[in-house]
Amino acid sequence: MELKNLASYFDHTILKADTTIEQVRQICSEAVQYKFASVCVNPYYVKHVKEFLNDSGVAVTSVIGFPLGCTMKEVKAFEAKMAVNAGADELDMVINIAALKNKSYDIVLEDIQAVVNAADGKTVKVIIETCLLNEEEKIKACELSKEAGADFVKTSTGFSTGGATEEDVKLMKRTVGDALKVKASGGIRDYEKTIQMINAGADRIGASASVDIVTKTDTKHEGY
Repeated sequence: MELKNLASYFDHTILKADTTIEQVRQICSEAVQYKFASVCVNPYYVKHVKEFLNDSGVAVTSVIGFPLGCTMKEVKAFEAKMAVNAGADELDMVINIAALKNKSYDIVLEDIQAVVNAADGKTVKVIIETCLLNEEEKIKACELSKEAGADFVKTSTGFSTGGATEEDVKLMKRTVGDALKVKASGGIRDYEKTIQMINAGADRIGASASVDIVTKTDTKHEGY
């Protein structure tokens, strides 16, 4: 795959709690240089990223309810609204995993809908945290995301017990079909795994090693 086409899959990501403004500025510069799809940051940095990216064509992604997903729907909706007001173009929200485990599907649905409504037309990606779910739960999470009007389902936060797998991406794609897109994230740190995820059905890739991947640099990159 050509560099330009591959780069367009990436949400260039930096989400660690100790991230500095200098690091954020650096990934924004890289995102513009390589023409990544977006820069993904915690809500605190959305305003800064919007200013750094200016009119570059690179989108701003903010995470919501991150990384555990167990805040109340009203809190997630408020966080989503604030992120959009600060300049976010896309929102990656974590579902209420506990509610899904409890089979409280109405709560999961309302949780996602609250963010979709607060997003005011902005792209919403629903993180289902596949490493904590069985197959039935993964399918149900995808179905609820579709019903709630989300735009993507996403594998992982990258902060739990595992990240994206080829099997999960295939399952998610089969479940949502053409109605939603799929984002693979968590543990994607090299070119080979990236291509594996894309071939499995991923429309977007979340990674902090984006530059290393698109330049096929063999490094021991640690992070999202």
